[in-house]
Amino acid sequence: MRLKPGCLLQFLYLDKIYCLLSVRNARALAEYFQLLDVHKKNTLNDLQVYHFLHYVTDLTKEQIMLVFDLLDWNATGELGFDEFYMLVCILMAHEKQNHLEKQFIYQHSGAVFELLDMDGGHTVGPREFQATRFLFNIKKQELEKIFKDFDVSGDEQLNYKEFKMFTIFCIERQQKKEREKKKKRLNAEIPEPSGPD
Repeated sequence: MRLKPGCLLQFLYLDKIYCLLSVRNARALAEYFQLLDVHKKNTLNDLQVYHFLHYVTDLTKEQIMLVFDLLDWNATGELGFDEFYMLVCILMAHEKQNHLEKQFIYQHSGAVFELLDMDGGHTVGPREFQATRFLFNIKKQELEKIFKDFDVSGDEQLNYKEFKMFTIFCIERQQKKEREKKKKRLNAEIPEPSGPD
């Protein structure tokens, strides 16, 4: 999933630690939400959300409708600003220059767990994770490993505690990768000492 060039979301800043928008950016997003809310009901219906996501992302129609259904927490057929804000933060975390998907999952593990728990059973199964993995850039091999490594109960479902362990592991792995990249950059910048001629 990618944001299309030139859309408003590319000009907003997502905090790299908390994966939230600044107050100024949240206010700009609220104004944008009001522009999209042509019915002046402080909500967006499925058609409005579809056209918004079709305009700003490369998601398919099926993916867009799944995202809408997942975010329609109270099953009213509309999204309020809270749901829209979460959607935008997910989109921005996924953006190429951010690579904050795992950080977002970690910082908002409760909300993400509820989002992924499509059947309301207080667990996330492989099918639910598979259907929504495009939101958090989780590859199929990673998905299989998640259930192998973190399904402590062995029921092929992740409860919230198992899901939280997964998020902690993801953050540790992401931080390790960042340290390795930083070390490589520093090594590349420091010239090798030349011996006496």
